[in-house]
Amino acid sequence: MNRYKPNSLTLTGAVSLGTGVMIGAGIFAILGQVAELAGTSFPIIFFIGAIVAAFSAYSYIKFSNTYPSAGGIAMYLEKAYGKGVVTGFGALLMAFSMVINESLVARTFGTYTIQLFNIDQGSFLVPLLGVGLLIFAFAINISSNRLIGKISFFMSLAKIAGISIFGIIGLWLADFSFTSTSLGSMEATTEGYLAAVALAVLAYKGFTTITNSGSEIVDPHHNVSRAIVISLAICATIYLLVSFAVAGNLALPEIIEAKDFALAEAAKPVFGTYGLWFTVALAIIATVSGVIASVFAVSRMLAMLTDMNLIPHRHFGMPGDIQKHTLVYTIVVAILLTIFFDLSRIASLGAIFYLVMDIIMHWGLLRNMRNKIKIRSYVVITAIVLDVVVLGAFLLIKASTDILLVVVALTMMGLIFIGMKLFLQTHAIGSTHKVT
Repeated sequence: MNRYKPNSLTLTGAVSLGTGVMIGAGIFAILGQVAELAGTSFPIIFFIGAIVAAFSAYSYIKFSNTYPSAGGIAMYLEKAYGKGVVTGFGALLMAFSMVINESLVARTFGTYTIQLFNIDQGSFLVPLLGVGLLIFAFAINISSNRLIGKISFFMSLAKIAGISIFGIIGLWLADFSFTSTSLGSMEATTEGYLAAVALAVLAYKGFTTITNSGSEIVDPHHNVSRAIVISLAICATIYLLVSFAVAGNLALPEIIEAKDFALAEAAKPVFGTYGLWFTVALAIIATVSGVIASVFAVSRMLAMLTDMNLIPHRHFGMPGDIQKHTLVYTIVVAILLTIFFDLSRIASLGAIFYLVMDIIMHWGLLRNMRNKIKIRSYVVITAIVLDVVVLGAFLLIKASTDILLVVVALTMMGLIFIGMKLFLQTHAIGSTHKVT
């Protein structure tokens, strides 16, 4: 496994990768969708999402402190369930949710970029620009870890600073009042609030990508968990700051109408004629760094699953090692999703896959690992309950508004499970590869 280079990624680089994925997919892509579900309470939803994510992070921190690995979640599931169907199913759900995240961010890139040219949201340029971003991310990811870490660091620093400026000035101009949002307010249901939390959790799930840096980060037994905590804290602060700024400058109907580019719309009263350019520039930086970081993580997870003989692999005549091949597969699938799905459905599909995988992860730790990893059971149980409640409400809302999405999600999960079962029945799973 010489493709993984120990000590090639610093704590700062790991934090940059985590915040890169979260901020890229979160505040730019789904703020409007959260507002549509939760009404005027949408800023608080991001705080609740942070609490749910914090409970979830507990399991990942416990696993990473004990088993730091380039396989991240795949390795944790293997420790909890062995090399079987549940491990492969859970890991592939996470991998697909990460690829879905890449297409979500890629379409967000296209959606914000065309704002500069007053082009209709239905234009073919949205997926075309998204595909271009994915190809660029591929080019960056075939380079060295140090280059990826440096690019992620500078882009993360730029977008965190820029978004913070946006939030602070927005709140100041609104006199820290949120009367704008209350105009044209609507009543949200309990199911709507919980469904909004599901999307907010999706905005934080990027912390899981840090777990795939376990064999490359400096002092992994401590720094993987540190990077997770720091990334979550930074992103929670950013999300709350920006969502309150948007709430202070736009009425709720305006936020919902500009759903896929709500920050660009909110920037106009904040920064005037330059607001659009400022926000689009931030969105471009955020989405570029988000895709680079996500591709970095998911290609390593798929390579680890291949090493563990849990998924099939074909070279198709391509040069390079397995990780380079999984990088190609990741980009190809993300491109297809970017072309054929809209932002709302991409985000919803990613949320469903992630929450199911998250429940599997927590249950494995609680049920099978308590004798090997010291945990506080009540924290893990709370994480499971929160996930189940949020996922259930989200599925109910989507079943009443977009039943096709629910059918597609359940069908895909069924196919993944059946495919994994058939693969393991026809292939020996006693890998001789050493997993690190």
